[in-house]
Amino acid sequence: MSLQKHRRVIISGGGTGGHIFPAISIANALRKKDPGIEILFVGAEGRMEMEKVPTAGYNIKGLPVAGFYRKLSLKNLAVIVKLFRSLRLAKNIIRDFEPDVVVGVGGYASGPVLRQAGISGIPTLIQEQNSCAGVTNRLLARKASVICVAYEGMEKYFPAKKIIRTGNPVRHSFDNLDALRDEAFSFFNLDRNRQVILALGGSLGAGTINKSLSENLKKMKDSGCQWLWQTGKLYYEEVKAAAGALAGNDISIYDFINRMDYAFAAADIIISRAGAGTISELCLAGRPVILIPSPNVAEDHQTRNAEALVRKNAAIMISDKDALNHMVDEALKLIANMEKREILSAGIKTLADRDADVRIADEILKLAGND
Repeated sequence: MSLQKHRRVIISGGGTGGHIFPAISIANALRKKDPGIEILFVGAEGRMEMEKVPTAGYNIKGLPVAGFYRKLSLKNLAVIVKLFRSLRLAKNIIRDFEPDVVVGVGGYASGPVLRQAGISGIPTLIQEQNSCAGVTNRLLARKASVICVAYEGMEKYFPAKKIIRTGNPVRHSFDNLDALRDEAFSFFNLDRNRQVILALGGSLGAGTINKSLSENLKKMKDSGCQWLWQTGKLYYEEVKAAAGALAGNDISIYDFINRMDYAFAAADIIISRAGAGTISELCLAGRPVILIPSPNVAEDHQTRNAEALVRKNAAIMISDKDALNHMVDEALKLIANMEKREILSAGIKTLADRDADVRIADEILKLAGND
């Protein structure tokens, strides 16, 4: 009698929290549905997935892959060498692990792994987070079995018959934040009777958001509001030095906030970049939000993401170039306008996708077949 073979899945990608945390959510949903499933992550060497994924309880292998420089540069020759090495290593990983399905969540490592899986005839699933699909995913879509998307109208990028609208998976459920509000104020040592503005620069940091706040510290201090400020690890020391004695209970500065549910629960309004994963969490949180799209992303997709919310009266958008002069003033104007806050909160809540991780896990298991 032969032993029953457990289903095996590779999840590839990462680079930022916006790719990593949704990927871990998908893995958790797969484990819940099939406790015997074997899951291997493949990420990029030196990127944050190499730390976050093992912490979440999963094995990960790294590839030397890196992103191309947008301007002409001899450094791109090294990137090409790394790409070919990564393709070879991805082929070996697939051969050794023998996955039933390979999943790409975006990020540098997705390309080589999905490319080699497609060549090997292994079913692949792409999870496209953004409203504007990147070039890599458009190319990978030719051999993909299923493409899970979060936005309507993605037929302009992918074959319609492969698309399933699942929404973007998030780290936690933010459906009952009001019940956490008292705990959140205690956790951050905040005054329950004063308003809170949460400023997020993502897991790595956002230079414009940090600079816009750093150059308006006195205005922040004099506002009467409490500020929770996640700088990202790359900017933390610089921001702390700039804030100096002004940092404290009124302006609380963190490199990374591990309890984002508490941060959302405490916030009256939120300032954030417009990455797709972040927007999905903001929709569930239902707080009024000011989006500052990063211009340093492929095809300006964060602006497209933000515009999709603005059209539905679900967010305020300030361009990156205007943030320095307007971001803090706009935040203080919004915090003082209860009517506008209620309109934005109601609008963003209508866009919330729940159980996206479960829906994506279902599609992966369908491709994997029975045990």
